[in-house]
Amino acid sequence: MKTAAVFSMMFLVSMLLPMVAPEDDSTSEQDVYIVYTGGANPANLAVKESLINRVLVRKNLFDMVTTYQHGLAGFAARMSSSEAMFISQQPGVLSVFKDSYLKPLTTRSWDFLGEPAAPFAGFEDVVVPASSEVVIGFIDTGIWPESPSFRVGKVSRAPPADWKGICETAKDFNSSACNGKIVGARSYVNGSSARDIHGHGSHVASTAAGMAVKASYHGFAAGTARGGSESSRIAVYKACGLEGCKSSAILKAFDDAISDGVRVISASIGPDETDGPIDPLDYLLNDPVMLGAFHAVERGITVVCAAGNRGPLPGTVLNDAPWTITVAAATIDRDFRANVLLGSGTIIKGEGIVFHRLNGSAIHPLTSGEAAKERKATNHAARDCQTGSLSMSRVEGKVVFCETRDKKTALDLQVYEVINNGGLGIIIENDFLKRVANYYGGFDIATTVISTKESLKLKDYLKSTKKPIAKILPTVQIGNYKPAPEVAFFSSPGPSASSPDITAPGVDILAAWSSDERFTEASDRGYTIDSGTSMACPHISGVAANIRSGMPSLSPSGVKSAMMTTAVSTNNAGGPIRTYNGELASPYEMGAGMVHPAGAVDPGLIYETTMEDIRHFLCYRGYSTSTVKALSTTASPSFSCPPGGANLDRISSLNYPSISVRVSRTSRTVTRRLTNIAATTGEGTCWVYKASVVGVDTEEGVVVKVVPTELSFAEVGETKEFSVTFVRSNAGKKVVSGWIEWTNPRFTVRSVFVASMD
Repeated sequence: MKTAAVFSMMFLVSMLLPMVAPEDDSTSEQDVYIVYTGGANPANLAVKESLINRVLVRKNLFDMVTTYQHGLAGFAARMSSSEAMFISQQPGVLSVFKDSYLKPLTTRSWDFLGEPAAPFAGFEDVVVPASSEVVIGFIDTGIWPESPSFRVGKVSRAPPADWKGICETAKDFNSSACNGKIVGARSYVNGSSARDIHGHGSHVASTAAGMAVKASYHGFAAGTARGGSESSRIAVYKACGLEGCKSSAILKAFDDAISDGVRVISASIGPDETDGPIDPLDYLLNDPVMLGAFHAVERGITVVCAAGNRGPLPGTVLNDAPWTITVAAATIDRDFRANVLLGSGTIIKGEGIVFHRLNGSAIHPLTSGEAAKERKATNHAARDCQTGSLSMSRVEGKVVFCETRDKKTALDLQVYEVINNGGLGIIIENDFLKRVANYYGGFDIATTVISTKESLKLKDYLKSTKKPIAKILPTVQIGNYKPAPEVAFFSSPGPSASSPDITAPGVDILAAWSSDERFTEASDRGYTIDSGTSMACPHISGVAANIRSGMPSLSPSGVKSAMMTTAVSTNNAGGPIRTYNGELASPYEMGAGMVHPAGAVDPGLIYETTMEDIRHFLCYRGYSTSTVKALSTTASPSFSCPPGGANLDRISSLNYPSISVRVSRTSRTVTRRLTNIAATTGEGTCWVYKASVVGVDTEEGVVVKVVPTELSFAEVGETKEFSVTFVRSNAGKKVVSGWIEWTNPRFTVRSVFVASMD
């Protein structure tokens, strides 16, 4: 279970039976619970109102927090656990779950992706395409509206004609903040306006839709910071404060965004890394992001989510429902080197952003955490520089080498342990962080990260002399770094029902930040470098907005398909994309590959995953017909789940842009449908595509057959079906992956597949 208390009942009726409320237990502990009655149709809204009017208000058992009525039906209220249990047992209630905190999953990146840049003219207005009618909604920590990234430029000051959102004003957020670039602002954080104090919300919004700005982070990553869809508008839904993002606020943000008229929702949020495994049946009914996303997608809104930062542990991907676009994170072709000069003259390769005074000419005494151990600490704790493990008399004025044998040891706590004991610098051995530039400690300490391989040289040096010395050298920025991209170590991989769908830049991304005086060290004139799948998510949101702008009628699944089938799987050195440790990246780690913005706006063919496919997905996951019909407002009255009940193998038959299949016997066949969205070549002609299978060798133990091997499309909107058969030929590999490519002289439509041989 993801939440501490979950009570689910799968009933649907149009009217509630008479109810007897539990005895008033208002003296017991009260928490906020979310009561969910389904999609926002008349029957489910009636259940919600009846619950409020006939039980809660009449008995005065709670404090109302908020209600949901646009995309979903339900409410959030303060009540005891027994009251929550009582409500969960009423007909028409799909789930009752405790309000919990989620959290944000926390330049040059667009140039690296090959997205054409607009001419730059300093802070003057930039020439951009005509104002887009696409509004991207950001569910995050708010926005810093004065940032140059959010100036209006050539975008119309008038919002799109169908925009129904509002601009909530406050003492620190006046109406001028909604300038046409920003068209909506709401806050669900008590006592707070939509202003971004944290910085995360401004970072993701400017990455997706910010105007071009000359910026740097204290001289690093200098250049033009811009969003991928500069002509798109921004709507802010502040659901996250400094403590995190409340589930009730996230659901309210989705509900309002659906009503306001956004075309794309960007949600770089998810459960805390310490949360336990997710129950397959709970991840929809009790997950605010997946629940809100389902109802948004059903109303034609594209929802983009971060895959999570729990990597590299397998199966930790978040937000991976087939109705969302789930984004993994990768590096770009930029590296920040902060090498170490030892007293012997040896150079140790390091990674980091160094501001500290060690950039001067002095070389300082060097010690290890183990040698600087506090008397009562264990050797293991001291080696890793864990909290309370070091002695000030042995650390003060020195550079400290810290290992990371315990993978749970947090880098920032290692840094603060050295700072608190008077250290001048810290060298951290950590293979995971070696391609992520860190500036922990800011101006208080010089910090660099080295690999295990490089640390062997340092350890040998420490053994060779009684008075070791070292200097952490100034950071050097390396451009056109190869190979790139690499899947980031922290990016949460599958396997799952859909794994990550696609990969985007998420390491060392320069973008706007808060200029709040309490957090000025974290930014340089309102810009900072940050890493996480949070940073990858808005790259995809910007691409989605561009697709929606050029093809307004394209469905959310069409937008997803356009990106997945045009993604690339090679790096800038001409080889296959790899992970942080040099291994080949699988679809479990990178999905379909690295997004290709220019290709995604003209994909040729798409896989249309219909809402009927999604409803069948829920059936195959174990939801009953009545529950699915309560969830989905577009289900026909005659809808029923296919016979056979829960069956995860049948999910492979859904018309998804990728294929994940289990071949338990000699062979397995799945079908797919492709729809032409490209204009034909002229009267009496058609688009002809030929199929090929890429990336599978005969030695791998499976033969992949596509039937037919040729598809012809004579008109826009025409759909053709094909089948893919996976035949086991020998023992081979347990998991085989590759691509099915449909090609003609203009288009290449790629579908990644993974076949597991159980």
